Amino acid sequence: MNTEILPAHTPELFQKAVRCAAELLRDGQVVALPTETVYGLAANALDAQAVAKIFEIKGRPPANPVIVHVADLPMAKRCARLFPPLAEQLAKAFWPGPLTLVLPRSEAIPKIVTAGGETIGIRWPSHPLMQAVIRECGFPLAAPSANLSNHISPTNAAHVQKQLDGRIPAIVDGGQSAVGIESSVLDLTVTPPQILRPGMIHAESFAAAGMPAVACGPLSAAGALKSPGQLKKHYSPRAKLLVLSWKDDDELKSKIQNSKFKTQNCYIIAHACIPSAEPFARVSVIPHDAHAFARAIYAELHRCDEEGAQTIVVEAPPATPEWSGIADRLRRAAA
Repeated sequence: MNTEILPAHTPELFQKAVRCAAELLRDGQVVALPTETVYGLAANALDAQAVAKIFEIKGRPPANPVIVHVADLPMAKRCARLFPPLAEQLAKAFWPGPLTLVLPRSEAIPKIVTAGGETIGIRWPSHPLMQAVIRECGFPLAAPSANLSNHISPTNAAHVQKQLDGRIPAIVDGGQSAVGIESSVLDLTVTPPQILRPGMIHAESFAAAGMPAVACGPLSAAGALKSPGQLKKHYSPRAKLLVLSWKDDDELKSKIQNSKFKTQNCYIIAHACIPSAEPFARVSVIPHDAHAFARAIYAELHRCDEEGAQTIVVEAPPATPEWSGIADRLRRAAA
């Protein structure tokens, strides 16, 4: 299969890419599409056979559900059996945006989407191209990240191409993802609501929107999964990843050596305590700001893998709410 890259950087190319992607999706195909979080591997969420192709292409375990993406509130309500007032409140505060709500599954959604479960994760993404494709199709899209299972999520079209070239008919190039890590997932089928996957919308964000107390879910779910992002190991580079904190170069080198790894082919990603380049293969610096860090971290991990890193050391993020989604991704990548 030849994978076509569809540019979308002019109004004419945007419309052409939307029409082409929608035609493929209506035909039961799978297409990589940009969202503001990461690139998604999309299929018609109402077509079980089309969704099955996502699992096959990614090598995704059938027990790991996928999120359904919609383009408006009425479409979201058709995907859920119940859409309570709290869901309306959260949708008004955070949609379109990087928040997935877990609700009771509508009969219209095939069980392959929800890994056989009775709940569904629904998100209204803010990326204009993803919205346009869903509107053109007229149906919701099941769309996990457009990468091989357990690998680093892609935040641009080139990342998708490196992993899925020849496996899918098209990748729509919508530029760099603006958020950079996957959506926050909030389970509204329990009381109090539970954060199943932290993201850039965090507990303090919900409190600011007037929402009652939320609970944080366990690091690894037991039983049937209600959403993606709950497996112990996920979002991982090929290299061994360590998350460390250090006060100076000597402490950093000592901690790497105590982990039984060498510094010679070790790549450092820092944001607050910047080590000298010697003796590391490379030192990258991401701004000490949670949103800037989230936008950049997956691209840095992709770059380290491409350059043949054996070990990647990421400076531990602060233990504050705005960094909780980043800390979660790094913890699972290092598992």
